[in-house]
Amino acid sequence: MRGLKSGLAGNQRMQTGVKTLLLIAGALLPATLSAQQKGPLPPPTRTDTSTAPAVPAPAPKTNLAPQSGPSHVANEPPAVPVEQIIKKFTENEAEFRKERENYTYTQVFLFQTIDDDGQPDGEYRMTSDILFTPAGKRYEKVIEAPASSIVRIGMEQQDFDDIEKIWPLVLTPEELPKYDVKYLGREHVDELDTYVFDINPLKMEKGQRYFQGRIWVEDRDMQIVKTRGKGTGLMKKRQDSAYPIFETFRENIEGHYWFPTYTRSDDVLHFKSGQDVHVRVAVRYQNYKRFGATIKIGAAKQVDPDKPQ
Repeated sequence: MRGLKSGLAGNQRMQTGVKTLLLIAGALLPATLSAQQKGPLPPPTRTDTSTAPAVPAPAPKTNLAPQSGPSHVANEPPAVPVEQIIKKFTENEAEFRKERENYTYTQVFLFQTIDDDGQPDGEYRMTSDILFTPAGKRYEKVIEAPASSIVRIGMEQQDFDDIEKIWPLVLTPEELPKYDVKYLGREHVDELDTYVFDINPLKMEKGQRYFQGRIWVEDRDMQIVKTRGKGTGLMKKRQDSAYPIFETFRENIEGHYWFPTYTRSDDVLHFKSGQDVHVRVAVRYQNYKRFGATIKIGAAKQVDPDKPQ
């Protein structure tokens, strides 16, 4: 383990988009994962609330609210060939990735460790705005980031990379050859009819991260509206880590594109040392506003908007 200090320093340089979260318990604490999905985060039991941002609201009560019951996938054939569905939704994903880079939004991140009584015993919060400079350069402005009180685990750059690239899965035609995409059937999720697919990496290369889990594709717009899974991949031999299972929900923005609005995880990380750490994570993306028609390429960086670029 590179220490909690390294994790806290990383918090100060969190990059935009969906902030990544890797849970490290120490250089000699290899880990496995067992998930216990239990829903949105309750308010933390902090005494210092004067500077803390508001806890992310429960998952959106829209046409794709989180489901507390089990999944019921009907083994039904699709209305169109499976290959056509995959081709269409991956093409839509490529368009969606470019379109979202034209939007400003607010991101609220909350990570907690949970004690044996089910109460938070450590947490880290950050609220930030994803904005553009007058010259059109994307950047992140941190609004609030109180000092972390997490003591049992640390966070490293791999965590940040995972949440930015893996948690809000964007499966474009370029990424598709890396995965085995298996059609499972159809499922009615709240008010949506969806096609359900299981996604697994075909081959894992050292140092590369992949999504492993399930996606739900809306059967009219042919866009991903929900993902559930975890990050996976071959890591360094001495890099011992545990990855929580997460769910990401999207909502319809401007009538066509489905943007991520809420990610949650409620999981128990089992370390080979015998230590178990219960964690809860919530990421809220809100106040999407289109900046302009020109597509901005690349991840946002923290810059001073008042300085010439």
